[in-house]
Amino acid sequence: MKIAGALVISFMVAGCQSTYYSAMEKVGIHKRDIMVDRIEDTQSAQEQAQEQFQSALEQFQSVINFDGGDLEAAYNDLNAEYEDSLAAAEKVRDRIASVQSVSDALFDEWEEELNLYKSDSLRRASAQKLKDTRRQYQRMMVSLEKSEQRMQPVLDAFQDQVLYLKHNLNARAISALKGEFNTIKADIDRLISDMQVSIDQSRQFIKALKQP
Repeated sequence: MKIAGALVISFMVAGCQSTYYSAMEKVGIHKRDIMVDRIEDTQSAQEQAQEQFQSALEQFQSVINFDGGDLEAAYNDLNAEYEDSLAAAEKVRDRIASVQSVSDALFDEWEEELNLYKSDSLRRASAQKLKDTRRQYQRMMVSLEKSEQRMQPVLDAFQDQVLYLKHNLNARAISALKGEFNTIKADIDRLISDMQVSIDQSRQFIKALKQP
């Protein structure tokens, strides 16, 4: 029953998306345009996530450098950074999913419309363009998914630090967290770097997509 329910929901979502794309095309906004917009939205979400993870790292560093004062306030600040990082990561995931949705629809439509050509030469040219675009798209998606997958281990490690500090608001806890800082910093630096690679890849894809 659960599988059947999931299938019904997926069909409903697909139907809503199809209706949305049809409505947009009636006002001159095509799937290609929507795809570009969603990729650009993903770029923005990734840039915001880069800033947020960097901010979280800086807050973590301020905690391990804690030298007197209100330790509970320091914990609250760190927890807030963790919550903001969770939200930033979820936004990135949602944006990537929206790109995949419209891309699937675009490529399906493109392939179906190859059969409408009367000119063999134009059909071959369009088929080659589709093949090239798909290849570039897949390269972009590999980069996006790589950076997306790096987020969860960072979030998991960050959550561990927050939970540990929550239940151990003392100098000994701070000392224990210091031993984790370099590992977390390396993971966040790698995540930010991978995000930048995927941002650059998506910009290249948009540039190629806009070429005639």
